[in-house]
Amino acid sequence: MKRIIITGTSRGIGYELALQFANAGHEVLALSRKTQQALLQHENITCLSVDLSKTEDLEQVGNFLSKSWTTVDAIVHNAGALLLKPFSETTVADFEKIYKVNVFAMAALTQIALPYLHNASHVVTISSMGGVQGTMKFAGLSAYSSSKGAVITLSELLSEEYKDRGIAFNVLALGSVQTEMLAEAFPGYQAPVSAAEMATYIFDFTLTGHKFYNGKVLPVSSTTP
Repeated sequence: MKRIIITGTSRGIGYELALQFANAGHEVLALSRKTQQALLQHENITCLSVDLSKTEDLEQVGNFLSKSWTTVDAIVHNAGALLLKPFSETTVADFEKIYKVNVFAMAALTQIALPYLHNASHVVTISSMGGVQGTMKFAGLSAYSSSKGAVITLSELLSEEYKDRGIAFNVLALGSVQTEMLAEAFPGYQAPVSAAEMATYIFDFTLTGHKFYNGKVLPVSSTTP
């Protein structure tokens, strides 16, 4: 039995992933602004209504860990905010809003969990192929894709900083997955991979990937729009 923190569990990959871990007998701390009834009712899932962009909301996580868990075996930083907007119209406030969820929250939550991470803990960050240097980029996603590039570099840095503690930090750079977020970015596009299918891949990688990788960015992409 592992104790797993997952962000962005209200829909899509995060929702499916929380259920897969819980159904397999693991304890899940599910973090999202909205909570789904199926997660609330599951005996292995604790749901916290958290806006990751707000420091006071993240404090709930620290309070929960100090009272309920002695260790954290894995974190899956899955939550993401998207903005589809021409760069010329994208304001500094727009960038801040996206970065607060996609980058700053990932850093803050990792800091909160650090005292509970241990040798063989695995921190998995879900990024995008759009954040990987040298890959195809798409107009209108300047804030989103650049934020996904930022968490890649941050994860690489953390893997070096905490290697002596045996904590692994890896990134999965996803291609197209049929989620609501994909539909927002690419209306009408049909991805070949479902949210449940990708969740199954992330489930396995979270439990075993740290044995083979640390500080790595792994493309998980059959297609990009």
